Amino acid sequence: MKEKKKHIAILGSTGSIGTQALEVIANQKELFEIEVLTAHSNCELLITQAKKFKPNVVVITDQSKYKKVNNALFDLGIKVYAGKEALAEVVEMEDIDLVLTALVGYAGLKPTIRAIKAGKNIALANKETLVVAGCLISLLCKEYGVSIYPVDSEHSALFQCLVGEENNAIEKIYLTASGGPFRGWKKQELSTVKKEQALKHPNWDMGAKITIDSATLMNKGLEVIEAKWLFDLKAEQIEVVVHPQSIIHSAVQFEDGSIKAQLGLPDMKLPIQYALGFPERLKNSFKRFDFLDYPHLTFEKPDRKTFRNLDLAYTAMGKGGNMPCILNAANEIAVAAFLKDEIGFLNMSDLIANCMEKITFVPNPSYEDFVETDKQTRILANKLL
Repeated sequence: MKEKKKHIAILGSTGSIGTQALEVIANQKELFEIEVLTAHSNCELLITQAKKFKPNVVVITDQSKYKKVNNALFDLGIKVYAGKEALAEVVEMEDIDLVLTALVGYAGLKPTIRAIKAGKNIALANKETLVVAGCLISLLCKEYGVSIYPVDSEHSALFQCLVGEENNAIEKIYLTASGGPFRGWKKQELSTVKKEQALKHPNWDMGAKITIDSATLMNKGLEVIEAKWLFDLKAEQIEVVVHPQSIIHSAVQFEDGSIKAQLGLPDMKLPIQYALGFPERLKNSFKRFDFLDYPHLTFEKPDRKTFRNLDLAYTAMGKGGNMPCILNAANEIAVAAFLKDEIGFLNMSDLIANCMEKITFVPNPSYEDFVETDKQTRILANKLL
């Protein structure tokens, strides 16, 4: 009997994760069908993708691009919608089996919540969803019987290590970090860093926002908070280890002291494919890791004094409530400003810390509290620039 294809919605199909997910799907055509593609403003690439994969629906959230996309796809019978509300609505479509949320930042929260409430399993590449509202997302997943398959390479590694270990308690996890382009640099050197330097990641090819987050170690801080919610951990169970080669993607230590790690070359297509195909491991032609190419794997402590964002993330996680939401919103403004040369590299941490001190703390936030916190933090952060 022929197996039914899995119908996929990709939110953020024109970004780094979205385009790589489509590469994976193009090589596994017999297993997957594209139901929905969405983009914010890159209408040219969205049109090209839609013509190739022929989804049922596309959404362009930048409403000024609607006419162009609609005219290009009208004859193919592809439905075209525009705006943020349309993005949140399409995930509820009956034919969708899995929603890959590859949106950047806070924008992923609302559509992910709507998808969970519609009973759709989530392949999560948008870590900010759990950073901002992990408590809410965790409760909703339990209520609606929905699974989250992490796409971040580190969380995918942990998830893979934990398959078959449901009855065994985690003692701690090790989240590995490459250390970014400025590993070993001191504050004085970092004070003159420009965006062109920060955008040169040594191992991974990612979008601008996540590349800057990686350079400041905020990406690792956000991943720490994400791991807390994905794997139900306390702060003291999550250790960040700098591993410059990016071969061990993360590891789990169990109560007997045994450690399981997931290894591989730094290629996002592998965790994307694992999330899309779970519980199956799908055959592929990706380049294979060879131990002899990497005779030396090294590990070191992160410099949390110089790279303050990691400490700020641990502080936000410890405080709980809406504090991670404040951290995330302030960081999004800081990174956007840095990319426009409006703020220095080290000043990003100052801006985030300032917002964490000044925005009203809400210990038990509702969804509306998260929306208001995000809004107020962005207003304050922009004023402080």
